[in-house]
Amino acid sequence: MRLALFDLDNTLLGGDSDHAWGDYLCQRGILDGDAYKARNDAFYQDYLAGKLDNAAYLNFSMEIFGLHDMAQLDQWHREFMRDCIEPIMLPKAQALLTQHREAGDLLVIITATNRVVTGPIAKRLGVEHLIATECEVVDGRYTGRSTDIPCFREGKVTRLNRWLEETGYSLADSYFYSDSMNDLPLLEQVTHAVAVDPDENLRAEAVKRGWPVISLRD
Repeated sequence: MRLALFDLDNTLLGGDSDHAWGDYLCQRGILDGDAYKARNDAFYQDYLAGKLDNAAYLNFSMEIFGLHDMAQLDQWHREFMRDCIEPIMLPKAQALLTQHREAGDLLVIITATNRVVTGPIAKRLGVEHLIATECEVVDGRYTGRSTDIPCFREGKVTRLNRWLEETGYSLADSYFYSDSMNDLPLLEQVTHAVAVDPDENLRAEAVKRGWPVISLRD
């Protein structure tokens, strides 16, 4: 079965779910808005510039998970889906997923954003397979720390290769859709690399390599 791999943030979504989650927590007064938003924005700019200290960002962004039980986090996430994610759902992204699904392809979302934030989004998009940065759980609670290899840059390739070994699938004739130069290591591994509303650096790279450049924005 052919694989169709998709980045999530700014690819299938018209925004960044991880950054939006931080904004939501600040707007609700759950976090100190000014301090958190300043650091969250700084990390996001580093991500866009390709110089994110991912370990520092994970410690920052996941701390909240260790401070509240899962029931509370689930409640907040339902509100987050309604208020922040539904407005950035892209009809053209849904159509692209449907196109691959009807072609018999296996859909996989592979994202640097953690599974707590992205699990419900993948479900909403109807994509069963999600490879994401993992959150540590001990005794039924999140610890506020990440676990396993972060699903970021070369880590996406490592995590995907392990998933391929576990499932028996291969990258033969595979697709990968992404907006970000951070995903270049994985884009180089697939048969069909597609730049989706790409950042400036990825757009230039796609043009140089002859990769298709598409838009899923209205």
